[in-house]
Amino acid sequence: MNGAKLRARLLAGEAITMYTPHHSSSGLAARLVELGADSVFVDCEHGTWSFDDVRMTAQIVRSVGGAAIVRPHSHERPIIIRYLNAGADGIMVPMVDTAEQARAVVDAVRYALPSDFDKRLVVAMIETVDAIDNLDEMLKVDGIDVFFIGPGDLSQNMGYPPAPPFGEPRPEAVTDKVAVAVDKIRAAGKVAGTLATADELPHWLQKGVQFFYIHTDPFLRRGIAGIRQTIAR
Repeated sequence: MNGAKLRARLLAGEAITMYTPHHSSSGLAARLVELGADSVFVDCEHGTWSFDDVRMTAQIVRSVGGAAIVRPHSHERPIIIRYLNAGADGIMVPMVDTAEQARAVVDAVRYALPSDFDKRLVVAMIETVDAIDNLDEMLKVDGIDVFFIGPGDLSQNMGYPPAPPFGEPRPEAVTDKVAVAVDKIRAAGKVAGTLATADELPHWLQKGVQFFYIHTDPFLRRGIAGIRQTIAR
């Protein structure tokens, strides 16, 4: 499984990307990898991917050299096990708030794949202020490859909209809180990840973030807007 390849690159200090196709499409997922994405985000929390979709997409994405990282709708043990057994290269678990929950995620992965759990990437999503407050203990949990700060859910948890208007920055209070989490993760010698736009990426790269989740819609939005502007002349 290509999750092990991603881990090796992260441990070597490389930065890697994960793009979301936004749609249940194995062909689009594979095309993103062909165009340069390191991995694709198979979002089963907000998306419509079935277990069969996950299996097929993971196989096709691996065939072109990428990895399929699946986000289940929760950190329920049976759900994590099913997606891993369906062939996910990695599991990206939402709303991990405590060290106990982080240990439960690792235990589920190792139960699902007792002989080759090390071939899958394990990502814990840090999406609340409580989770950031609990990070010091969470970072002691062995088996989490990436601690990923989700700025959208964190924004909502802090009383802000999940995303700013297109082209505008996130509230400074949210960005500062993400930075606090990144600093804690880096100080513990662990890998930090976050969602970033093309404009935000240099800042977080300089801060030591290595795992970047990137939306494809902004590229489409800008490209289509440019065509419309040209046609309207």
